[in-house]
Amino acid sequence: MIYDLVIQNGRLMDPDRNLDTWGNVAVSDGKIKRITRESIQGRTTIDARGNVVCPGFIDIHAHVDGNLYPAQCMVRQGVTTTVGGNCGLSPLAIGAFLDSVEVNELPLNSATFIGHSFSMREAAGATDRYQPATREQIEAMKGMLHKALEEGAVGLSLGLEYSPGASQEEVLELARVCALYGKPVAIHTRYDSWRGVEGFAEAVRICEETGVPVQVSHVAYMVGMGQMTAALSILDDAHNRHLDLTADSGVYSAFATFVGSAVFDDWPGKYGCRHEDMVVATGPHSGQRFTGEMFDRLRRQTPDIAVIAFVGKESEIGEALVRPYMMVSTDGAVGNPSPGTGHPQDAGTYPRLLGNYVRETGLLSLLDALRKITIMPADRLGLKHKGRLAVGCDADIVVFDPKSVRDLAEYPVSGKPDAPPEGISHVVVNGKPVVMDGHPLEGRAPGRGIRVTSEVWEG
Repeated sequence: MIYDLVIQNGRLMDPDRNLDTWGNVAVSDGKIKRITRESIQGRTTIDARGNVVCPGFIDIHAHVDGNLYPAQCMVRQGVTTTVGGNCGLSPLAIGAFLDSVEVNELPLNSATFIGHSFSMREAAGATDRYQPATREQIEAMKGMLHKALEEGAVGLSLGLEYSPGASQEEVLELARVCALYGKPVAIHTRYDSWRGVEGFAEAVRICEETGVPVQVSHVAYMVGMGQMTAALSILDDAHNRHLDLTADSGVYSAFATFVGSAVFDDWPGKYGCRHEDMVVATGPHSGQRFTGEMFDRLRRQTPDIAVIAFVGKESEIGEALVRPYMMVSTDGAVGNPSPGTGHPQDAGTYPRLLGNYVRETGLLSLLDALRKITIMPADRLGLKHKGRLAVGCDADIVVFDPKSVRDLAEYPVSGKPDAPPEGISHVVVNGKPVVMDGHPLEGRAPGRGIRVTSEVWEG
């Protein structure tokens, strides 16, 4: 038999089965058809000798949300499925958005949360981020949430730091809707920096009081300013008590968000930084350090541009990554970056994980690192055919050299934030190569919208 694609002589790694061996992978009709050491033939053949062949990376927290250039940056670093709608910001018509993925010709798969703190609140009329929603507005949001889950959303996202007026009532009522279906709530916590521990405790309470699965978002960007040990003790306790709570973290010490957001309401006090410790990430001023005048002006005039804040401690990132419940996410594509703009996380997160935290420092084993970016997010979101290198699963596959993989992206003040990595030679999405020999293939758009089914949870 001649298959559509054969990957030969690879070091096959499947974290789902703790598999680390060598062999050949056959792909046809978008699926993995055979894994064998026998000689097999394909219409297209990739010689993976000396390289790892593993499931495609699933980014559980990003902001690609259907935009082409960020999707192209993601796929070059091995992401085959991006999960959007995070931090409370999403499309509202989930079904239409998922339909649009193929129409818009994206190179990777897209799943999405439905967002509360920007999208649903605004649609319900709760436009003042400092005020709680009314009873009527809560009911309207619950209706939106039911509809979104029925249309295939993976869950609900809360960006509580962006809507500080959101009440416990509205948060818990929405969480209970997700709990009904056993779908997760991803939480950008209400506080970061010195109040970050308080924000993590609230996330645990939401899990305790509703039974909803909770995903605490981008941990290093919330408490990596000196609060990591105390904040992780809150999550450790929840994990030890077998609460249904997991988390994800980036691998950089500087975070990116919108300049006009509530995050910067009292930024000098909570971060202890100056204007020049922040850099414009998107828009015409990308790469420029802030002055006081520029910060105030852009905050008023262009609140949706992204800013990078250099406020974190590099030494605290590893403390988060080693936790058994911790996945790795990019938080990439904030502000819809264009070529030459953005945050290095958009292009370098997973090469940095594999190059720095696996090969250089040995903080994680290769299999453990891959587990955090394949099977763990797949299981968390109910993606039964993703995150696995196994017969019958979707042929989302990455081929990389563990001896050379590394990130080359830099912060825009010093280099190219979208510089492609080294060491990732091939990326396959739904059986179609989108990166070959380290180069993206023009016009390849096999990405699909991923819908998850919603059924009433039965334990």
